[in-house]
Amino acid sequence: MVINLSKEHSLVTNWLSEIRDTTVQKDRMRFRRNLERIGEVAAYHISKEMPVKEVEIETPLGIANCKVLAEQPVLTTILRAGLPLHQGLLNYFDKADNAFVSAYRKHHKDGSFEISLEYFSSPEVEDRIVILSDPMLATGASLVKTIQFLREEGEPKTIHIVVAIACTTGIEVVRRNIPSATIWCGDIDDELTAKGYIVPGLGDAGDLAYGVKIQS
Repeated sequence: MVINLSKEHSLVTNWLSEIRDTTVQKDRMRFRRNLERIGEVAAYHISKEMPVKEVEIETPLGIANCKVLAEQPVLTTILRAGLPLHQGLLNYFDKADNAFVSAYRKHHKDGSFEISLEYFSSPEVEDRIVILSDPMLATGASLVKTIQFLREEGEPKTIHIVVAIACTTGIEVVRRNIPSATIWCGDIDDELTAKGYIVPGLGDAGDLAYGVKIQS
């Protein structure tokens, strides 16, 4: 399943217009905050899909019957670009367990690249709800490889993927390899360049959020 949040939320479209805008992008704090906001909206909608349980809460004046989450998710993000989206999710799922994966494009002299995974820190994911965040779903290679890596540690019962901007090509790659996953997109673009960049997209989310890195 693929959900395009821009079709339902004028605020999401407003934040997306800002993170795409080359002038507004110069404000790194604003860029990070807008990604965080998109993560918060996604968290709200994902929460409606999660199981709840009834508990009795003691108030100063009596007992209230309340509904709370039956379980906490595992919030997983791809370093470093995924951190602002991850924080937005964590703002809402503030008791969640957290996992971090270092997945990046290792470029070759001929212009090709491969996905390199060099760091992984995660709680138990077996039979857990996993929410994986990354700002851009371009080729889909890094997300698929990350999920396959997670599955080596345990099989989640539910997988949600949260991205700010997705490309139709990447969506199809994820759906083909992880058909049970639900993809939550801020927006969807159709074009992908030969080097694997989304057009019009927004550029390099990690660089815009944290500064330009040395290419490896």
